[in-house]
Amino acid sequence: MSRLRLPFAAAFASLLVVGSVASCRDAKPSTDAPATIASAAPRVAASVAAPSTSSSLPPVAASASPVDPASGLPEPLPGRTDGCSEGMVRVEGDYCPALTQDCIEEHPEYKNRGSRTVSERCLKYKAPSHCVSKSRTRLSYCMDRFEYPDKVGEVPRVLTSWVQAGEMCAAAGKRLCNEDEFNFACEGPEMRPYVYGYDRDEAICNIDKPYRYPDHSHTMLHYEQCFLDARCKAEMERLDQRNKIGALTTCVSWAGIYDLNGNVNEWVDLPGQKTPNRSGLKGGWWGPVRGRCRPTVTFHKEEDYGYEVGFRCCADAK
Repeated sequence: MSRLRLPFAAAFASLLVVGSVASCRDAKPSTDAPATIASAAPRVAASVAAPSTSSSLPPVAASASPVDPASGLPEPLPGRTDGCSEGMVRVEGDYCPALTQDCIEEHPEYKNRGSRTVSERCLKYKAPSHCVSKSRTRLSYCMDRFEYPDKVGEVPRVLTSWVQAGEMCAAAGKRLCNEDEFNFACEGPEMRPYVYGYDRDEAICNIDKPYRYPDHSHTMLHYEQCFLDARCKAEMERLDQRNKIGALTTCVSWAGIYDLNGNVNEWVDLPGQKTPNRSGLKGGWWGPVRGRCRPTVTFHKEEDYGYEVGFRCCADAK
């Protein structure tokens, strides 16, 4: 059994220790199922693999809800919207800054890894999670219901740096979500490892797709430029396993927000950090990576971007 303690004291916030106590942040890449990240020099981004879970709390989108025949989404959409602009969901409640989560069944790939470095995936966590903070923090904010561009039927934008993502959010009168906001929107007051509970399930969210090795002989371009370049476009189409926005109605959090686990990695702001270390990646992507709520990848810098890296926006509640 391995235990995940989230997070460590600030001095250890960048360490990941697998098999005993792990912090919520990865400071350096692992070699298993990496995603390609472009920067001034081409580099490989470590994937984050995660367990999925079935919790005692059911997903917000109940199957008995009426369904919009055009989108396939429940009608009305789950979650509160008061104090938020169109397309955003109100997230409010008491957040636990530090918690423990015990893995009781590891993925066979990780369990039998030997000397290989593979992404830590847990198939089953012990319920419940435990808050180890002295007190919880009251949070109230708005978050995009879907990954950017937050439009049902489109694919999430990728190949976008943390800097670009922040600029796009600002242009819409919003901002990047911070680490705590992502955590709480994903796990809820129950502190579930996955949006849906304690048992990993690839049928609920877009996770655990077979890994496709990128061609590292060329650096991929930013999003619009990539689709104007024949080589980059072909490589993106070969690697791409994104779901369209709204395609998986099951991957919804307690607050009514979709695809916080899997589909694409999402940039967040790391409060208290200085340039170029203000950037974090959350939630995991479609590959065989950790893909749960708490872990944060911190070794990718603000100008980095990758074929599986997207974002969503947040805003203060009115």
